[in-house]
Amino acid sequence: MFTPYDWQEGIGHRAQYIQAKLAQGAPVIAVSIPAGILVFTYRRQSRKVYEIYDRIIFAGIGQQSDVEAVRIAALEFASKEGFSRSEEDVTVQRVATAMSAPLKKAFSDFSSSPIVAKCLFAEVNESPETDLYYTIDYDGDFSTSRRSALIDGGQALADLDLTSLDSIYSMSPEDALKAVQEKWIELTKEGDSSTESDSLKGMRPEAVLLERSNLRDNRFRLLTPEEL
Repeated sequence: MFTPYDWQEGIGHRAQYIQAKLAQGAPVIAVSIPAGILVFTYRRQSRKVYEIYDRIIFAGIGQQSDVEAVRIAALEFASKEGFSRSEEDVTVQRVATAMSAPLKKAFSDFSSSPIVAKCLFAEVNESPETDLYYTIDYDGDFSTSRRSALIDGGQALADLDLTSLDSIYSMSPEDALKAVQEKWIELTKEGDSSTESDSLKGMRPEAVLLERSNLRDNRFRLLTPEEL
């Protein structure tokens, strides 16, 4: 007989398994600046930051196939909403809450594998103060924030006071990129005895600017190696 205690113990084991997998992921930092939303991380292979819709961006850490599954689902949901309703109806809130449900279901359903992913959705608006961020955990729980957001495989950075990024909010894209890269290295070095070169071995930077005022062309701009 399957008791509530058995269920709770099983959920705990799933959470431990996922957290161990996520701990290997490199953090993603997103911050609002006058030019738009700047997203920065390091990666080993596949890209981690993508456009979902005109004003919405996605980033994820975890098992690559699961991150890609969430990205495709979000892309299809946004496209369907924009086609059947209107472009104005495609908001980060609708996309993020739609993605929360399957994550929650997969986590609590013992007949299927859980989704090993932590996700960030961000929407650029008229001003940095009105940009909106949603972070979604592997169990479907999500939280919102303004001005900045971070996803990480460990709890230490997840509890970080993001006011440490305040000085970046008014910077140009070039200065903000440099500052965020330094902040990323500083945060990931805390509690890590390895050298900086060891911690970044085999990794390369990835940065995206989701532009605020680019109405004629694509807002999503993948920054080049020269800009990094």
